[in-house]
Amino acid sequence: MSCWMPGCPALSMCRGLAALPITCLERAKDLKTRLGILLHKPELGHKTGSSSKLQLGSRRRDSSREVLEWRESFDQLLKSKSGVNAFHTFLKTEFSEENLDFWLACEDFKKTRSKTKLASKANRIFEEFVQSEAPREVNIDHETREITRKNLSGATSACFNEAQAKTRTLMEKDSYPRFLKSASYQDMSKQAASRGSSKRSHT
Repeated sequence: MSCWMPGCPALSMCRGLAALPITCLERAKDLKTRLGILLHKPELGHKTGSSSKLQLGSRRRDSSREVLEWRESFDQLLKSKSGVNAFHTFLKTEFSEENLDFWLACEDFKKTRSKTKLASKANRIFEEFVQSEAPREVNIDHETREITRKNLSGATSACFNEAQAKTRTLMEKDSYPRFLKSASYQDMSKQAASRGSSKRSHT
């Protein structure tokens, strides 16, 4: 029986498919390709899984030792990138993270070699952290603030040294002891200690 008769269902279907935009077929092919890639990804994971686990175990042992070292001294905490991040998170809960941000900005400032950049950075740091009623004003005395202001006229890598030292002392004597007593650090140190004892029991 011929499909060219008027009203033939097969003819209507053919016409309907022909009317579809070519982009629909292209999208279908693209979707198929993406699904194929996703389906093959677990196979790649199986090949690299064992080496990834070894690296992760090594990182965990290193980080456990590092966490326990933070309580040895404030310097040990500041030397550790993850320690600085943990301390910064704690300071946010006390609304005093500007002290650490200022200290870090000063450390970065000291590495600046260009005199032009040195001057512009110095002004930016002073306006953000040091000047009276600055957006993120740090807690330093009036005398230190004025000394720092005068240092800006001939900006050198040392122009924030006094203000940075005062802020560091404040964090070390005030915020750092509270950080060590905080629930977040207590949890981290307990986990680190248990991982350390588990490692010793297996050796």
